[in-house]
Amino acid sequence: MKIIVRMMSMVLILAVTTACSQGSSSGNAAVGRTVAEIKASGELRVLSRNAPTTYYLNRDNEAVGAEYELAKAFADSLGVTLRLIVEDNISDILEGVRIGEGDFAAAGLSKTKLRGADYLFSSPIDTVTEQVVCRRGGNVAKSLADLASVSLEVPKESSYEESLRALQENNSAITWKSNANSGTETLLQKVWEGKLDCSVADSNIVAVNRRFLPELIVMFDLAAPKHHVWLMTKGSDDIRVAINQWMASAAGRSALDLVHYRHYSYIENFDFVDTRALVRRIDERLPKYDGLFEKAAEKHAFSDALLAAQAYQESHWDAKAKSPTGVRGIMMLTQNTAKSLGVEDRLDPKQAIPGGATYLAKMRDRFSEDIPEPDRTYMALAAYNIGRAHMHDAQVLARKLGKDPLSWVDIRGVLPKLSDKRYYKDLKYGYARGMEPVIYVQRIRNYENIIIEKLKL
Repeated sequence: MKIIVRMMSMVLILAVTTACSQGSSSGNAAVGRTVAEIKASGELRVLSRNAPTTYYLNRDNEAVGAEYELAKAFADSLGVTLRLIVEDNISDILEGVRIGEGDFAAAGLSKTKLRGADYLFSSPIDTVTEQVVCRRGGNVAKSLADLASVSLEVPKESSYEESLRALQENNSAITWKSNANSGTETLLQKVWEGKLDCSVADSNIVAVNRRFLPELIVMFDLAAPKHHVWLMTKGSDDIRVAINQWMASAAGRSALDLVHYRHYSYIENFDFVDTRALVRRIDERLPKYDGLFEKAAEKHAFSDALLAAQAYQESHWDAKAKSPTGVRGIMMLTQNTAKSLGVEDRLDPKQAIPGGATYLAKMRDRFSEDIPEPDRTYMALAAYNIGRAHMHDAQVLARKLGKDPLSWVDIRGVLPKLSDKRYYKDLKYGYARGMEPVIYVQRIRNYENIIIEKLKL
C-alpha cells in the first residue's frame, strides 16, 4: 500500500490507493526526469515513509516532518506542487526510485557504499550515527562481541544491515533478524516493551523516540557516522545538480536550518521530570494558577487537579513556555487551536488555561456519551495530545481487533499499533506515535494523584 499526498497551496489532498510491488530489482533503472520536465508537469514526485523524522500528520491533522518540510521547500523553489508518495518500507522506496516512480527519495536514507553502486546522492542533509539500542534493565549488548548473545532485529535493506554485514566478516558470531515488516521506530518500541533485546537506529531517530520511551539506552555506536541524503536513480544528474545548488544557496541553507531547529534542536535539553521536581513545583508554581484551574475545571466538569496535571505535563507550569514546533504557553496550544478558541495571547495564563480546558472539553464532546468516565476524559486527553483523527483510527482498529472502542484500557493497548505499518497502512490517517498519548495520559494520571496527595498535607 502507498499513500499519495499532494500539497496544493494550503489544501492537503490525501488519497490512499492499493498498489502491488512495481517489479523486482532486476532490469534497467529508469532515467530520471529533468528539471524542465518536472516544471512542465507541475509537480515534484518524492518517495518517503510515514515516520516521526520523515512525514506524519500532527494533532491538528497537518502534514509535518523533517524530510517532508525540506522537500516541500525545494518544490516551492521550483514553483511546482509536491507530490509525496509514501511507501511502506525501505525496499519499496528503493525500488520506487529505481523504476522512476519518484524523482528522488527523501526518507532518512544514509549514503552507503553499496547504495552508491545503483543510485546517486544529493549533498548531505545531516550526519547521523548508527547506534545499538537496548532497554535499561534488560539483556543488553555492551560491545560488538555481545551482539551474539542478544536478540537483534533491524529493518530489511537498511543501512544497518550493511554495517552489520561488514562487521560479520570479521566476527561470524554476530547474527540478527532482518525484518521486512517493521520500521526502525516499531523495532525500538519492541525493545522498550521488552519483546526484543536490542535494535539499531540512527542517532536522530533515537533522540526523538527516547523522549517517549525513556527506558531505551544507547549502548555503543555501530559504525562511523554517515550522511543522510536524498537518493535518486542513475541518470538523474540534472535534478541532482538542481538539488545541490539549492541546498548550497541561502534559501536552501535557511530551509535546512529551520528544519533542524523545529525538529531536533530542543531534544538535547529534554528533561524527564521526576516526582521530586513536581513536588517542589507544587509549592513554588502551582499557587499562582490554582484559582484559574479551579474556575476552568468547574465550568467544564473536570477535576482541577487533572487540569493542573495536564498543564504540568505540557509546560511544567511555565506560562511563557515555547517550543520550536509552534506550541506556546502553559497549556502548549498551537496557533490554529488558540485562534479557534479565541485565545489572543497563548502566553497569558488567564487566556491559555480556560482555552486549554475548553479545547479538552471539545475533545471529550467528540467522543460518544456511551463511554463511561474516567475513560472518556482519558480519551479526550489522548486526543489533545495526538489529535482526534488518530484517535478515530485507534477506535476503528480496536473494532477490527475485537477490542472495545469505548474502553480506555483497550484503546490504550491499541494505540501503540498506530506506529506499526502492519496496522497503520490500512488506516485512514496513517502513521502516528501511538505510544506517546499512552504515556501522556499515564503521566497526567500520576501527576494528578501526586497533586491531590500533596495538597492534602
